[in-house]
Amino acid sequence: MNPLNSVKGTITAGVVLAVLIASFSMGIGFNVNTFIVWIHVLAGITWIGLLYYFNFVQVPALADAAADEGGPGGAGITKYVAPRALWWFRWGAVVTWVSGAAYLGHLGILSDAFMLRGMGGFIIGIGAWLGTIMLFNVWVLIWPNQKKILGMVEATADEIAKARRVAFLASRTNTLLSIPMLMSMVGYGHGGFFL
Repeated sequence: MNPLNSVKGTITAGVVLAVLIASFSMGIGFNVNTFIVWIHVLAGITWIGLLYYFNFVQVPALADAAADEGGPGGAGITKYVAPRALWWFRWGAVVTWVSGAAYLGHLGILSDAFMLRGMGGFIIGIGAWLGTIMLFNVWVLIWPNQKKILGMVEATADEIAKARRVAFLASRTNTLLSIPMLMSMVGYGHGGFFL
């Protein structure tokens, strides 16, 4: 019964290990702030990690596969890898955004952040707004168009070509926005780049 034999087992074992470490290092009191931030960071790594995978690995690899006349093509990626990766990608985005909003709400600064009020509210608010735009791009632009590209919904060749461009640009926009978003998130907790 090795937990490493399945993704579910690996995740479960990782959570149990994290809880044990937290229990021994922080005592028996439950720290809601740390818990919410932990969920936020874990989900954010999943979301942004997959965003970077798509942009830095999968899209260029599929272009190379399409250009390789004698090669295996990209069918395996588009049929088996992309749908699974997109599932984790979209739900990672949701959990990241919800846990971030929950953290800001728990701190009592949700409205200040989204209204960009105060120095702390401004920097975390920029990150929150960038994350919100990115979440919108995932669910409104990337996912519906990926379903056409992957053949999950019926589409003409022209619709698929347009879907590729829209999904590509939305994904690249999210990659661009992720850089200042991450700076804003880290800057809030650690004082930013400039003091």
